[in-house]
Amino acid sequence: MENEPTRVVVVGQGYVGLPLAVRAVECGYDVVGLELDHDRVKQITASESFTDDISDAELAEVNATGRYRVTTDPNDCGVFQVALITVPTPLSEGIPDLSFIREAATVLAGCLRPGALVVLESTTYPGTTEEIVRPILEAGSGLRADLDFSLGFSPERIDPGRDRGPFWQTPKVISGVGAASLRAVEAFYRTIVEEVVSVSSTQVAEMTKLLENTFRHTNIALMNEIAMLASDLDVDVWEAIDAAATKPYGFMKFVPGPGVGGHCLPIDPSYLDWWVMRRLNVHLRFVNLANEINTGMPGYVVGRVFGALNAAGRAVRGARILLVGLAYKANTSDVRESASFAVAERLLRFGADVHACDPRVGEVDLDERVARVQLTREELLSADLVVILTDHDDFDYDLIADSARRVLDTRHRVHGRQVEYL
Repeated sequence: MENEPTRVVVVGQGYVGLPLAVRAVECGYDVVGLELDHDRVKQITASESFTDDISDAELAEVNATGRYRVTTDPNDCGVFQVALITVPTPLSEGIPDLSFIREAATVLAGCLRPGALVVLESTTYPGTTEEIVRPILEAGSGLRADLDFSLGFSPERIDPGRDRGPFWQTPKVISGVGAASLRAVEAFYRTIVEEVVSVSSTQVAEMTKLLENTFRHTNIALMNEIAMLASDLDVDVWEAIDAAATKPYGFMKFVPGPGVGGHCLPIDPSYLDWWVMRRLNVHLRFVNLANEINTGMPGYVVGRVFGALNAAGRAVRGARILLVGLAYKANTSDVRESASFAVAERLLRFGADVHACDPRVGEVDLDERVARVQLTREELLSADLVVILTDHDDFDYDLIADSARRVLDTRHRVHGRQVEYL
């Protein structure tokens, strides 16, 4: 890479930004990680990782190089050659909240110099890079995108908890606001990832990310709806899914569950629907139907809890219910938008005595009435019903099958006559 940059600023040190920063250091860059959460900065500085994608040992090794500094002070960004924006993009009353992107662009504009590269990685609607980030950078720096500095969009592809290898082994979609910018984006990412996939515009790259997550969202919703119907029809939907998955074409395996979580699925499809509504004054019917089904799954699970307890002559009020798993997906500690929390809250509302176990999840903002416990034989025997919500590989499913009196398994991991499936 000509005039190879040595200083990379990564704005946001979350589930996307931290792995990016670590990878950049490993590839020889000097990295400044800007993070406004003081507790997270302390944690990273102490080499205590909050994400399963980066181990404490990896973080310690990167910190020991002296080429990684995490800070809460925007003034520490200094003059950079590359800046990556990986800040959150939440929904606020159904409307995309891009305030973090605007703040990041404003900070970077003050440090922007000719020849620098800025790339937005935060998930957002098509047009954000051109319509929001570009004007802020140009106004704050007096420089022109694609002439004086380079600007692009590259959607993150982080998949927490999955054994697919590190993110840099996944093909990276890249784009630029012009030909010069695209060349600069490609030159940088080729130094930190194995494969890049160039697209014609930042709008296409922004749409790519929304399309990927909307595809997953709608297919999970389809499986959830079929699972609910199959239960009423006394058909084993899990066996049907496994059988369908043997077809080598025309079918991709998705499975039902207690709801969707994380940042991507509960939020990103709504970004796409909002953007289409704003531009064309029409709603995406599939997206809204998928939202309705997936957001209704925790309520359906609670309904199944009522049914399982009623069949045993037990009321929900006062019943001891053990929730197995709090993370939103298997083999991760991530609890963002977790369906487990929604299930726990509903059960508490009905007067249940709720216990929960998840060794991967530390201290989280969970209702204090939920007792955090270990998965032990005694705890299983004491439960009127065990509800499996997250299927971590390190749970002892044989112990659950041998000890639990009744099980509602939303993930199809336990087998036995006392087990009901979603």
